[in-house]
Amino acid sequence: MAEYQTPKDRAYTEMLIQSARKEAAAFLNLKHTAERTDGVIPIKYRELMSVAVALTTQCAYCIESHIDNAVRAGATREEIAETVFIAAALRAGGAVGTGLMAMRLFEEASAKSV
Repeated sequence: MAEYQTPKDRAYTEMLIQSARKEAAAFLNLKHTAERTDGVIPIKYRELMSVAVALTTQCAYCIESHIDNAVRAGATREEIAETVFIAAALRAGGAVGTGLMAMRLFEEASAKSV
């Protein structure tokens, strides 16, 4: 296989939706609700949050879509850059947080082997 993820994969969108109609409808409804413009959180902030999540989940399609949406909502280059580093810090923080659990599990496993 020459490539794993490519924009050409978007050609399969309708096939995916039609192959799991109920699940797709539920997902698309949730997506539409989360991206609404009439919420308490302004759309620019919603999109910056979406960019941060897309960066941490590493969904290339989501990153592209939410960057486009954020720009349309008035986000600046500097806001995108800060969002990148906030997401990076939180992702790294998650590793430290689960590292604490790893230390506890090590202690528990070590205690069992004595």
